[in-house]
Amino acid sequence: MKSQQIRQTFIDFYKSKQHEVVASAPMVMKNDPTLMFVNAGMNPFKEYFLGINESKHNRITDSQKCLRVSGKHNDLEEVGVDTYHHTMFEMLGNWSFGDYFKKEAIAWAWELLTEVYKIDKDCLYVTIFEGDASEKLDRDTEAYDYWKEFIAEDRILNGNKKDNFWEMGDQGPCGPCSEIHVDIRTPEEKAAVDGATLVNEDHPQVVEIWNLVFMQYNRMANGSLVDLPAKHVDTGMGFERLAMVMQDVKSNYDTDVFTPLIREIETITGHSYGKTEQEDIAIRVIADHVRAVSFSIADGQLPSNNGAGYVIRRILRRAIRYGFTYLNKKEPFIYMLVNTLSKQMGDAFPELKSQKNLILNVIKEEEQSFLRALDSGLVLLDSMITSAVSESKNTIDGNKAFELYDTYGFPIDLTALILREKGMELDEAGFDKAMAAQKSRSRAASETTTSDWTELRKDDAQEFIGYDKQEANVHITRYRKVTTKKDGDMYQLVFNMTPFYGESGGQTGDKGYLESTSGDTVYIIDTKKENGQTVHLTKNLPKNLDGSHRVVVDANQRHRTSSNHTATHLLHQALRKVLGDHVEQKGSMVRSASMRFDFSHFAKVTPEQLQEVENFVNARIREQLPLEENRSNTYDAAVEDGAMALFGEKYGRSAYY
Repeated sequence: MKSQQIRQTFIDFYKSKQHEVVASAPMVMKNDPTLMFVNAGMNPFKEYFLGINESKHNRITDSQKCLRVSGKHNDLEEVGVDTYHHTMFEMLGNWSFGDYFKKEAIAWAWELLTEVYKIDKDCLYVTIFEGDASEKLDRDTEAYDYWKEFIAEDRILNGNKKDNFWEMGDQGPCGPCSEIHVDIRTPEEKAAVDGATLVNEDHPQVVEIWNLVFMQYNRMANGSLVDLPAKHVDTGMGFERLAMVMQDVKSNYDTDVFTPLIREIETITGHSYGKTEQEDIAIRVIADHVRAVSFSIADGQLPSNNGAGYVIRRILRRAIRYGFTYLNKKEPFIYMLVNTLSKQMGDAFPELKSQKNLILNVIKEEEQSFLRALDSGLVLLDSMITSAVSESKNTIDGNKAFELYDTYGFPIDLTALILREKGMELDEAGFDKAMAAQKSRSRAASETTTSDWTELRKDDAQEFIGYDKQEANVHITRYRKVTTKKDGDMYQLVFNMTPFYGESGGQTGDKGYLESTSGDTVYIIDTKKENGQTVHLTKNLPKNLDGSHRVVVDANQRHRTSSNHTATHLLHQALRKVLGDHVEQKGSMVRSASMRFDFSHFAKVTPEQLQEVENFVNARIREQLPLEENRSNTYDAAVEDGAMALFGEKYGRSAYY
């Protein structure tokens, strides 16, 4: 079964079980301060698990693009070294929001795997949560009883809290889970070693393919667990691993998810896959990383020097460095793989086709830039080596190596490789110490402590009224304390209605104040959007939390900010007129005093073109065009009428549920 059919079969199966089919959310997170990228299929649905908003559909299915390269889920250094970890991967999932629970989730998973995909039952093992005395959690006998209806009891294995109790983070929805593992070893290997002993032991042919998470608890700030108001199902199946099983191969990279890219790398580089371990690792790294980088660019995240952009640049540079070191490629070549990727996955993910030229040009420019940096780094490293030799030293100082890595982006493993070739050593302890010090500084600067929400009015859903009003009488529905090293103690307040615009779409949040009936005033210093609700930040709590409060937006700041927001759209129109229709917005930052606009283009904009853009924008402003609104229009109808569909995440997926 080809990969496209594997994906579609999953979607069709759950569609037959009355699940709403939705498109993958963009892989780049914009309105969730806790995540840079979607790293699990459930991320776009957090607001439903948290009970902040209700989904229009109780059952949903999709294939979600995910990226795991930072934070808790960081597989980057395993990618390419083994054959089953990836940076970007697809997670096939089905969700129930307060509808079905363990019985149906288990029965349908077994039906799909054994009756539809026809995977041999004797290749499968399942795990259940064994319980945890320290948490006062019992063994998940409910799941065990459902599983034994389908599979022999000696294939139902107990799993500890690490493997079989899934948590979204330090706080939030969580619950026991059942993992499904597959053993694809040869009959001889199975006869020699019982597969049950290899489950969760990092064996490349005994791997987890599906995790069924039963969300039934909420982890509080003090570490305690409380029952969620409703029970949910959150499943995630690794698409690439499933393809490995269905196509009867021993590696994800031997499936048709990766083989077209690997063949193209072989053609371009002249190196054959399957000859040497180091070359195979390099080819796997490049095949994996070009997918991650291409999908990120298509979703609006260009490589840069900070935040999510830095992560994408780091992934791409890792691929360039492997090609440079092990495939002897000293000129750009990874960009050439974009055509193959677009042909292969463009039907399932049309953004790869529509953004192909941008992806190709961005990767090529990044390759050229980093190869120049590698050349400069080689000169600096050679200077360090010469200096060390002149002083009769055989070791390069770790601090100097870290400076080369941190300032110039020169990979430390490439430094170590070159030193070994010259019979020298790297002061690894000194490098590790410098790296640890930098990470410690970074962690300290961003360390945050967040208390649980205190609910004041549980039944009040939030309403945004900021397009029509800039002040209102409101009630506080919930609040919590947030402490950071940078800002100290802060408070987050949620109102039943709000005229305050939360930071999104590149526009900074509103400021203003909250006033009680007694005249007590608290300043709102920022407004954010988090998990589907608008959150107002203050340095102090109102003295009276229960009464009615008047909230007022800083009208002058709102006007300046909204004017700059309008200017970004005028600028976008001007750039498309002057440079061409291929120009698309790739990000922006709109403040009251300034605006920044990121866009896609394949060349430097000339002074003459900039002047033409400026003249166009100023002419539109002088026209004083009247405002026309059509709020009742749907997203799809607006696009059909000619509106530009920029970033899907800007408008929120909840519009489709």
